[in-house]
Amino acid sequence: MFENLNWWEIGALLLLALLIFGDRLPTVINDGLRMVRNLRNMARNATGDLSRELGTDIQLEDLHPKAFIRKHLLSEEDEKALRKPLQSMYDDLRSDVTGVHDQLKDVAKAADVRTNGTRPATATGGAPAPAPRPSYDDAT
Repeated sequence: MFENLNWWEIGALLLLALLIFGDRLPTVINDGLRMVRNLRNMARNATGDLSRELGTDIQLEDLHPKAFIRKHLLSEEDEKALRKPLQSMYDDLRSDVTGVHDQLKDVAKAADVRTNGTRPATATGGAPAPAPRPSYDDAT
């Protein structure tokens, strides 16, 4: 929940809460915790009611429509049949990307001067490349 906040920001928020609420801070914290407990109980009661009405065991995570359909309406065979065409394309794409990645690593390793210890050879067999000719745009 607080992945984006560092310790200084959390401390600043606590100090700000202390300045805003002052002596009432413990009662505000208790009211907030009571509200979270009530919300959790309401969600638990709603899932219990749904489980009783539908006659199946429903968890809070199952209330997402995709998860509900996957768990309660589709069998494992149906789900595999739906995934099969896409799975083969995914496997082909993954192998292609892995091959390209490996080839790029090989090219980068061959072109890296630090690991070879030598300068890369030029197309003329080791002769230095001619200096580029200055263009009119460079002179003006």
